[in-house]
Amino acid sequence: MFIVESYPLAVFLIVITMICWGSWANTQKLASKEWSFPLFYWDYTIGVMLFSLVLGLTLGSSGDQGQGFIANLQQADMDVVISALIGGVIFNIANLLLVAAIDIAGMAVAFPIAIGLALVLGVVDNYIKRPVGDPIFIFAGVALVTVAIVLNAIAYKKLQSNRADSESKGVGKGIGISIAAGILMGFFYGFIAKTLPADFTQPTTGLLTPYTSVFVFSLGVFASNFIFNSFFMYKPISGGESVGYGDYFSKGSPKLHLIGILGGVIWCIGLSLNIIASGSAGPAISYGLGQGATMVAAAWGVFVWKEFSEAPAGTNKLITMMFISFIVGLSLIIFAKG
Repeated sequence: MFIVESYPLAVFLIVITMICWGSWANTQKLASKEWSFPLFYWDYTIGVMLFSLVLGLTLGSSGDQGQGFIANLQQADMDVVISALIGGVIFNIANLLLVAAIDIAGMAVAFPIAIGLALVLGVVDNYIKRPVGDPIFIFAGVALVTVAIVLNAIAYKKLQSNRADSESKGVGKGIGISIAAGILMGFFYGFIAKTLPADFTQPTTGLLTPYTSVFVFSLGVFASNFIFNSFFMYKPISGGESVGYGDYFSKGSPKLHLIGILGGVIWCIGLSLNIIASGSAGPAISYGLGQGATMVAAAWGVFVWKEFSEAPAGTNKLITMMFISFIVGLSLIIFAKG
């Protein structure tokens, strides 16, 4: 299987993760013009599962290092498999809440709050479990990311205060759902990291390779979708109309289905590269830097989707300070391992 042993290459792959994780939600923005996010989300989870399987059968099964995808899956201990499945379940409910928050508040708000909070919790959780990197650099970076989250929330409130009362009712709801998503999102990665050996080049009996772990994780995402997404379909917390399974087949054009699947593929590319890179970078740095997706998503929301175009004077300064805090904070996380 393909293994990364160079730290600079690992950082490069994690930067790609950051771009993927910060960009996949654009597919939701495109699809939401024609149908609701729970229907989009079914295609998204299919995309995640399909890509993880294809990657496992290709890069995860080639080369002389490590253990092949199928052979590794067959020898895995049940508790290890359950850990990866739990990671998928936790991620799924967190991501559904994130998608709902995007539907209510937009990418420029939901991502920095939810994923920024997930970054803080995830870095702390993963560093405690596997302390790789200088803690001063890591946690100083986390502190700056926290500042960026606060600045974004303030900017969002200023934006809503400039709108009519009927348009500003979702201020607390959008932020509240984003916070709930962030808390859950901060812990899914640790369940994946738990399934992996410390050295990817040396297969450990019972444990998974990055490729099998991501695949089992994707099964957890897809299976739990029948519970969680069904609730969002019939009881939409974003305030939209309820939809049924028949709507998925009757209202979805091939284009809409492909957009959703593309969103899942983009996100899974990010996760796969992140897990592969974590062998060299360590889980805390790998997860923390990957969640720089907050900055990418905020940039999409501000500059492409123009979500702050109606903001009052002074909001742009807050947005600028937010980006600076994110950039400096992420830079410190990168330098935590020299």
